[in-house]
Amino acid sequence: YVMGILNVTPDSFSGDGIMARGEAVDIALRQARDFLASGADLLDVGGESTRPGSQPVSANEEVERVVPVIQAIVKEFPDALVSIDTYRARTAEEAFKAGARILNDVWALRADPELASIAAKYKLPVILMHNRSSPASVEVRENLGNAYSGSEYQNLVEDVKRELLESVDIAKKAGVAESHIVLDPGIGFGKTREHNLELINRLNEIR
Repeated sequence: YVMGILNVTPDSFSGDGIMARGEAVDIALRQARDFLASGADLLDVGGESTRPGSQPVSANEEVERVVPVIQAIVKEFPDALVSIDTYRARTAEEAFKAGARILNDVWALRADPELASIAAKYKLPVILMHNRSSPASVEVRENLGNAYSGSEYQNLVEDVKRELLESVDIAKKAGVAESHIVLDPGIGFGKTREHNLELINRLNEIR
């Protein structure tokens, strides 16, 4: 399956922040049309950048960024599968009310203690991503990409598996059905390049 990413931000790690290019809703809708026409199966809408050096935004600002975009997408494409990329319960609930049908949480239910219960309340799937990073911990090295400092693992795959299962436990205790849980090993988040490659090569073990 292919997920099209809609970064409703003035900046993003991939350099495609929608808000830097004009009217956010119009641009996001145009991008959503292109994604769906190209065969995307899901559309992921996020309102806070995770790029190196990025700063968090308030919940109010995040809601103001993502909800109008989700509403516009769902109005034009009522059958589109939209996920909300957030770690905040308030943003998730407003996004669900607007028509998002999946929660994509880069902090795997660890950042906001209310988030798991919101996902359970709406009976929606959750994507739980392994993450030990913070944007401030990234070293940007010219021509070499990014590397996270301080991300040391005793055993990379076993550590990632154990920490993901802790988030699974949070989800299940809140009432999220096991069949509604999707795991993401967090390529690029709190990992070195070598870690990323090892995880890709050993995805079957995580699965």
